[in-house]
Amino acid sequence: QVQLEESGGGLVQAGDSLRLSCAASGRTFSRWRMGWFRRAPGKEREFVSAISRTVSTTYYADSVKGRFTISRDNAKNTVYLQMNNLKPADTAVYYCAADYSGVGHYTTPETYDYWGQGTQVTVSS
Repeated sequence: QVQLEESGGGLVQAGDSLRLSCAASGRTFSRWRMGWFRRAPGKEREFVSAISRTVSTTYYADSVKGRFTISRDNAKNTVYLQMNNLKPADTAVYYCAADYSGVGHYTTPETYDYWGQGTQVTVSS
């Protein structure tokens, strides 16, 4: 069994920064590909960012490229999402997800095996 717990969300103003954390427990963290998704009110869940097992490759949605940075610390079993220059359009519940097989496409939610409960990010204008 794998547990993922997000933290770091909150209410900020446009232009501010937040750093989300996702702490993992269970199976060997370094073997998972990790992703961040978000769901805004009334919208479908969408891909935000992902990072490979070896930290060598990162991926970003076009909407966050240049503003968000994903990283991971395998020694701490934690993945991070640094979010800079936040915009009201970034308001959503943010979820981290873990993919053990590494087979599916990183933007597809069905690729991921485990999900956290989510953390709310609200950006006011």
